[in-house]
Amino acid sequence: MDKLNILWTTDNKDTVFYMIAMYAINSKRHNWWKEVNIIIWGAGVKLAGNDTQIQSEIMEMLHQGITIEACKDCCDTFGVSGRLEKLGINVRYMGQALTEYIKADEKILTI
Repeated sequence: MDKLNILWTTDNKDTVFYMIAMYAINSKRHNWWKEVNIIIWGAGVKLAGNDTQIQSEIMEMLHQGITIEACKDCCDTFGVSGRLEKLGINVRYMGQALTEYIKADEKILTI
């Protein structure tokens, strides 16, 4: 399968703009990967749920055809589940899903 999962755990805005989003968007635009999926987990959900610049970048990634998921437990802990769902992010418990991605030998880039 030609799919890349990017596990976004950082709350560093520069890393989100200049690595995660940049690589994900260019991967779709240049067909480096057929599918790009971002999983927001840990401190990343707090940043995504509370920063409007990051939310704009998320909207651009979704517009480019990138799928985005977020850890429900983390989102609930930081009180951002509703905000991320309104952006179009699939907020769900991610432990089993990530395990399935790993067992299916999907590519995972952790940031």
